[in-house]
Amino acid sequence: MTTRTRPWAALWTLILGLFMILVDSTIVSVATPVLLRDLHTDTSGAVWVTSAYLLAYVLPLLLAGRLGDRFGQRSVYLLGLAVFTLASLACGFSTVLAALIAARVAQGIGAALMTPQTLAVVVRIFPAERRGSALAVWSLIGGAAAVVGPLAGGALISAWSWPWIFWVNVPIGAIGFVLALAFVPSLPRTSRSFDLLGLLFSSIGLFGVIFGLQQAGGRWTIAVGVIALAVFIIVELRTEHDPLLPMRLFRQRDFALASVSLAAMSFAITGLAIPFMLFAQDVLSLTALRASLLLLPMAFAMLTLAPLIGRLIGRVDPRWLCGGGFLATSAALTWLAMLLRPELNVWLLVAPSALLGIGSAFVAAPLTAVGIRRLPLELAGAGSGAFSTFRQLGAVIGSASIAAYLPALIAQRFPDGTAAASPDAALHGYASALGQSLLLPTVVLLIGVAASLCFTASSRTRRVPTVAAVADRD
Repeated sequence: MTTRTRPWAALWTLILGLFMILVDSTIVSVATPVLLRDLHTDTSGAVWVTSAYLLAYVLPLLLAGRLGDRFGQRSVYLLGLAVFTLASLACGFSTVLAALIAARVAQGIGAALMTPQTLAVVVRIFPAERRGSALAVWSLIGGAAAVVGPLAGGALISAWSWPWIFWVNVPIGAIGFVLALAFVPSLPRTSRSFDLLGLLFSSIGLFGVIFGLQQAGGRWTIAVGVIALAVFIIVELRTEHDPLLPMRLFRQRDFALASVSLAAMSFAITGLAIPFMLFAQDVLSLTALRASLLLLPMAFAMLTLAPLIGRLIGRVDPRWLCGGGFLATSAALTWLAMLLRPELNVWLLVAPSALLGIGSAFVAAPLTAVGIRRLPLELAGAGSGAFSTFRQLGAVIGSASIAAYLPALIAQRFPDGTAAASPDAALHGYASALGQSLLLPTVVLLIGVAASLCFTASSRTRRVPTVAAVADRD
């Protein structure tokens, strides 16, 4: 059977690649304590292993969406998969921090080329009546990857060593490449030009804001980034032919609100991972594997609820699904922040971890369905790129913010630079700082609550033309 009649085969093939690159957004978090020792760096340096990947991931996403329109989603996806797989091999062989960060940048570029193509292909090959189910599966992958990343990282580090969290991508990437050649269709191309001016200002703006946050005090860098983003918006408003980010996307109220909500959720999940894993390993003295197992209740809740939520999409008002999910996630993070103490019984983490999974499940799929449900076919590439950009922008800002906020909290507790008068006091102070850092993503989630409650009430998906046949070869 060919790709003309097998959209689900194409979807699962794309999901294999998407899952792999999203896992790499969080898999390093469980390895942070190990990297601190093996690469002789500090917390900020270790966090850069994640932040560099996310930064390189988010910067080209808008361009990657347009590249898919011009050269074909299948071709660009395959190129990105090849780059990502080879970069993963280089990551595992890195022996110094600078080399690892450089390889992670290459991984991020490969991931950026892949991500928008997955959503664009799904939107184009599934008819409206089946698109909701397909999007539910696509969306679940983002939330599941955030949980599976630390779990997989813990298992691989415990069984072998930290390079294996990267080397495991090599066989998966090779299999994904062969499957994509077999099942992902070549679709008609819909764009023939590039918005180079928009690309320049968007890159300067995003880099300035994110790098400034990471540097914890780069106010001028952030200011330059904000100004560049403002110029970028003006340029896009004035660009009539093939803008990098069509502003008419944001005339779709649900797309704009869903994008903001998605960024808030990504901020929270990424911001949670680093302090939580540091607490489990440094404060509770758990191994990497046992620390990652603390997230099992979250994974179980998400996977259990996925079929139910897939059926609810299109039947239940998305405002209540997403709004309730954001409130549950925010409550779970607040709960965790209050629990993080050295004397904590780990079994007390089961309930808040499960609540995190419940909240995330009620957000992921409905949010994606709401965001793209009214986008016309000609905006599939641009909309997918923009939606993916907001998700990863939230993740990279969450990572950078925690990297800046956590050292500041620790410095407040030990202003003279010493640990404390006693080891117990030092451990309590450190645990307190880790717990307080979780309040930052908790507050950001309230943005998602507010945005979700402003969605339009209708839950029906407008029937938009799709492309189900192969019109040309890449």
